[in-house]
Amino acid sequence: MSDIESIPNKALLSDIYIKNRANYEEALAKIIRDISKLLQRKGIHPTIKSRVKDFESYFAKKIKLLKSAWDEHRDPLPINDVLAMRIICPFLKDLDEVEATIAKHYDIVEIERKGQDRSFREFGYESIHVLIRIPDEILPLCGGLERNVIEIQLRTILQEAWAEVEHELVYKAEFTPFDEPLKRKLAALNATLTLSDIIFQEILDYQKKLNDALKKRREAFYGKIEQTSAQVFGITESLTNALPASVRLQETSGKTSPAERKSAEQNRWAGLDIDTLLLSALDAHNASDFKTAISIYTEILSRKPEAAIAAVVFKHRGMAYFAQSEYPDALADFTSCLMLDPDCYKALYYRGVVKSIQDELPQAIDDFTKALEIHPYHFFSRYRRALCWWQLGDYVQAHADCEIALRIKPENKLAQELQKKIQESIAKEEI
Repeated sequence: MSDIESIPNKALLSDIYIKNRANYEEALAKIIRDISKLLQRKGIHPTIKSRVKDFESYFAKKIKLLKSAWDEHRDPLPINDVLAMRIICPFLKDLDEVEATIAKHYDIVEIERKGQDRSFREFGYESIHVLIRIPDEILPLCGGLERNVIEIQLRTILQEAWAEVEHELVYKAEFTPFDEPLKRKLAALNATLTLSDIIFQEILDYQKKLNDALKKRREAFYGKIEQTSAQVFGITESLTNALPASVRLQETSGKTSPAERKSAEQNRWAGLDIDTLLLSALDAHNASDFKTAISIYTEILSRKPEAAIAAVVFKHRGMAYFAQSEYPDALADFTSCLMLDPDCYKALYYRGVVKSIQDELPQAIDDFTKALEIHPYHFFSRYRRALCWWQLGDYVQAHADCEIALRIKPENKLAQELQKKIQESIAKEEI
């Protein structure tokens, strides 16, 4: 399969999804009514939750499965949970009754028993996941699915309570190198559910603050990158005004001298653990206090953390340097990250951006190409490589990359603008 053929067309998939969504909801509602009647006859009165997966979640999962398949050199797995329901029962014995009832009346494709191989010292929810084949009578309502199945999850009330909180704390978390303290707390919680409210709230507050800080930091970073792209097109006024104030103010925030970065201010962080330091660094980073953020990132690195942690901190410190337009330092940190984690496609992308800003376009293309070898569905690497090709005058390569980028993010204004510029350049060559 060629590179472009493996890239999903988001706009086309969205049209198909929207067209079928009402039918999906009707089909799922009918299955729920039928199963509820069957269970009521058995004297079981569970709580049933259901949902049709929203398109953005569907497309994100599709990209994730394609990326995993790319890494493992295999065909991508299908998405099984577009139509999904959860049956929540008071007691464990009810689960056996529900499973037997479903097996008697529906064609079971697959059963997975999650969490049963864990010891009491490990955290994680237990759940029975049953895939049933969509009955023939409602199959006409289910066009466009990758697989004609419905996912049914079976849980007790306590398993459901545990799973709901774990989903927020673990599944959504993206900054995993610092999660060991959380894992210990969750393991203790699994053994003592009477402390669940207090401990879950404590962990949830921490995770929410961390994720919010990471989101703000990422938005500011990408905002500045978009600003540099807009400058290439000469449209800084229209796009830059939409950026957060913190991004626009960075240009006048001043540079941090080496002497300042090595000042005695670092002693303020000496007595704090890495988790606290990280949150403090992100708070400073998001407030555009890059001097303080860099100081704290440097303090973390001075403690010689394990390679996985050091790689992430180098990446974040590089982003802080980038925000101040200190490009040599940013370049050095992204390179340090890649020495510790060669498969970090984001660091390759970030380093490529710095090189492109420094007009080292062929070297930038090399980094974007390496990033795409790891994650061929990464929009930003694809778009930035297209921009570099266009700046070098290779309009054929630029057109190919931009077309693929717009398949992934058809709504992106900068990619749309680049496509127009490429088409104008090609037209001039043909005259």
